[in-house]
Amino acid sequence: MTKLNIANELSSNAYPGRGIVIGKSEDGKYAVTAYFIMGRSENSRNRVFVEEGNGIRTQAFDPSKLTDPHLIIYAPVRVLGNKLIVTNGDQTDTIYELMDKQFTFEQSLRTREFEDDAPNYTPRISGILRFEEEGFNYAMSILKSANGNPDSCQRFTYSYNNPLNGEGHFIHTYMGDGNPLPSFEGEPKLVGISGNIDEFTDMLWTNLNEDNKVSLFVRFVNLDDGSVETRIVNKNK
Repeated sequence: MTKLNIANELSSNAYPGRGIVIGKSEDGKYAVTAYFIMGRSENSRNRVFVEEGNGIRTQAFDPSKLTDPHLIIYAPVRVLGNKLIVTNGDQTDTIYELMDKQFTFEQSLRTREFEDDAPNYTPRISGILRFEEEGFNYAMSILKSANGNPDSCQRFTYSYNNPLNGEGHFIHTYMGDGNPLPSFEGEPKLVGISGNIDEFTDMLWTNLNEDNKVSLFVRFVNLDDGSVETRIVNKNK
């Protein structure tokens, strides 16, 4: 698989929707993850990321303009023991609650399907990072309709052991703008991971479409001592 430049992937797509990046820093010292949201409607754009415990939650920037919290207000990031969960919807809670009952990541997601936002049937994308004494590994999942047909849910899980320095994977909800929105196709994209947390955050935010970007979360986890650095960028201020 060809390693892609994530800046080019973002700048060439006006509407990738919501996206997850997971990988390892160039120097091998950090596990890296990022999550971004975009929006076309006023309701979707009226959001910010706020910290909640060890994770984050979406919140209405102007509560008076919130018309429908369904599918847009949720906790994208939660921490369960040695696991960091990141998703594009309330399946974060499903994974958290079921894995706490000894279900696997994949088993937890078998209880969910794509979003009920016809005619888009937006895929549910999820990621999990597991931290062990010998390092970390991660997995990504996508639950999507059968080429826009909601009668069938297609489930794909991808696992990555012993991540290589300076590499990661990127998955997002849409191939681009459209009506209905075309769902992501294929497996997560192999992308390069470079720079420190501020450089990586700036690169992602700068290359997201100016009109459609809403919020960005980036976290670097030190693989030696488990310490965490987090950046949150909100368009609404």
